[in-house]
Amino acid sequence: MDSFTATGIAEGFIEADSEEQVIEAWQTLVDTGLAWQLQGWFGRTAQQLINQGVITA
Repeated sequence: MDSFTATGIAEGFIEADSEEQVIEAWQTLVDTGLAWQLQGWFGRTAQQLINQGVITA
């Protein structure tokens, strides 16, 4: 998944086809480092998902 699509799904301006696609989007944001470079709530949400074991750091 490309960074634009991942950001759009996470932010909600691109509709995800499934919950798995939302998880893939957040994993992409963490893998690329974008989760830590975008607005603060991206990083906070990503950290919560990591803490819950939904995605990996």
